[in-house]
Amino acid sequence: METLSFEFPAGQPPLGKALVGCVGSGDLEVLLEPGQPGKLSINVVTSVNGAAARWQHLFERMFSDQLPPALAIDIHDFGATPGVVRLRLEQGFEELRND
Repeated sequence: METLSFEFPAGQPPLGKALVGCVGSGDLEVLLEPGQPGKLSINVVTSVNGAAARWQHLFERMFSDQLPPALAIDIHDFGATPGVVRLRLEQGFEELRND
């Protein structure tokens, strides 16, 4: 197991929080909670050692063309592929927009 931390610029925090996925099902779990204004913090607990660069590239692609809300995101990946990670993050952002 490896724990990774990432930070990106962000806007204002949302009012709500979201939980998508379920790590116990063999799927990715993502918890999104309001964070500090101007900062997006991401903590990843992964079973895949040496994957920090893959995670960094995924997040850079997701947040390079838009300013995300200020969040504290916890991810338990259960070995999920980058496509599943992106899908779950987008589901979480969608839930926050609908609150």
